[in-house]
Amino acid sequence: MVRDWELREVPAGLARRYRAQGWWRDETLGQALARGLARGSHNELRIHSRTRPWAGSLAQVAELARGLAGGLRARGVGPDDVVAFQVPNWLEAALTFYAASFLGAVLVPIVHFYGSREVGHILRQSRARALVTADRFGHLDHLAALGALRAELPDLELVAVVSGGRPALEPGPVPADTVPFAELLSGPALPGPLEVDPGGPACVAYTSGTTADAKGVVHTHRSLGFEVRQLGALQAAGARAALTAAPVAHGIGMLSGLLLPLDRGQPIHLTDVWDPGRVLSDMAEHGLSAGSGATYFLTSLLDHPELTASHLELMAHIGLGGSSIPRAVADRATSLGISLVRMYGSTEHPSTTGAVHQDPLEKRLGTDGHVLDGVEVRVVDDGGRDLEPGAPGEILSRGPDCFAGYVDPALTEMAFDTDGWYATGDVGVLDGDGWLTITDRKKDIIIRGGENVSAVEVEELLARLPGVAEVAVVSAPDARLGEHGCAFVRPQPGAPPLGLAAVRAHLEAAGLARPKWPEELRLVDELPRTPSGKVQKFALRARLRAEAAAQAGPG
Repeated sequence: MVRDWELREVPAGLARRYRAQGWWRDETLGQALARGLARGSHNELRIHSRTRPWAGSLAQVAELARGLAGGLRARGVGPDDVVAFQVPNWLEAALTFYAASFLGAVLVPIVHFYGSREVGHILRQSRARALVTADRFGHLDHLAALGALRAELPDLELVAVVSGGRPALEPGPVPADTVPFAELLSGPALPGPLEVDPGGPACVAYTSGTTADAKGVVHTHRSLGFEVRQLGALQAAGARAALTAAPVAHGIGMLSGLLLPLDRGQPIHLTDVWDPGRVLSDMAEHGLSAGSGATYFLTSLLDHPELTASHLELMAHIGLGGSSIPRAVADRATSLGISLVRMYGSTEHPSTTGAVHQDPLEKRLGTDGHVLDGVEVRVVDDGGRDLEPGAPGEILSRGPDCFAGYVDPALTEMAFDTDGWYATGDVGVLDGDGWLTITDRKKDIIIRGGENVSAVEVEELLARLPGVAEVAVVSAPDARLGEHGCAFVRPQPGAPPLGLAAVRAHLEAAGLARPKWPEELRLVDELPRTPSGKVQKFALRARLRAEAAAQAGPG
């Protein structure tokens, strides 16, 4: 074990209450997954992919995962070791997740479209001992990027390579200092999950936020276990299996694609590329729902010319969260016969508020849900004083599924008070019935299609672009993605004209993932400021919202 970070101490009274209520259980993630795989052994796991399709039973998946766990153990990976993986929604991603959990290792999922900048930071800070990576995906050459980073990663002892150009589990040529993924499956299988402390770390999810580098969010076996049960309780009775396109290395994809189906006894369907036309075809062929998660997954299906009434029947119950949800989208879905519920949460506190389909329509569509069982929410002013219902303020939360802290202890100290309240950085209004509506955010992020983008990270890179005197990056409304990034740039006097193409070329050269690139560029003479000189980003966001509303027109 090479990690050197500690978990925050949950106030004793809260911990006792969570255990007494059964919200925290003495079960590890590995034990829960083994139980779910065994109970649903007859169910299918299917990878919907043009290049690397696979289908088999969960019994086969469990056998392969135990073999992989044995292969990792034979190479020295064990309980509490950090195992990272950067693989698209392929079979190998699921196997790595399950196998590392069986070992009692700490999982560090890395979104497959992250570039060298993000990957290097994550591997360095988490001190990952093992990494499973695709050789390449799309335009990204993961092995080339990793090769440039290896000298900076003294803790990384094992790199297993998934050959993306070959069928699932088929090995291909790999660099001399790595091993083919398939080679790890040849050792003696692990008989069952290893014993570890259920209060210890199970997963570190990296998310962008107020810092230039992604923050490592630590979840324990108990917090993840409660989150899965909490989310499952919100699902509609008899809800059909769904096709998951969100990366399983992202919180939404991990929960909906790898964890929740096992808890609910459902098959698992994953796709590695979101192609709305192909998704509609897969839905019809396999009787699947789709469109839940970030707003874009729903709107891209509703906008597609091949959408039919049969597809709408398959999408009878949809849950949205993880990005802004325009009321026009909610009303449109309802008019098409889709029952919609909205949820609010974050990587740090995944399910804070939510709703069920039996709740009143206006509450379901007009708010971000009611405070969920076991969760507590406060809305406070800048002095930390509780506000009356209806007054906007910063949202504080705590609950059994709230994270155990950041890898960086300084960030943990800033995020929590001594009573265990987590300062979300979001601004909202809590009504008298306990329903929450998000109105703005204090933390400096853009939520594009459900993926957090750190405005600070983009700003720091753009500030190095020749001709840029000052830059502010904020969220702009986006009917398809919920939000996208807009860069307000004050050019240096006499600088050549700056265009969006130059901005993107600069960020690509810096190794920043494409989804983080701004999709709008505004050149301005001055930026709005407070009396102390701080840029008023809320004013920039308000300007963009007003422009979007004016373009949309009355209705």
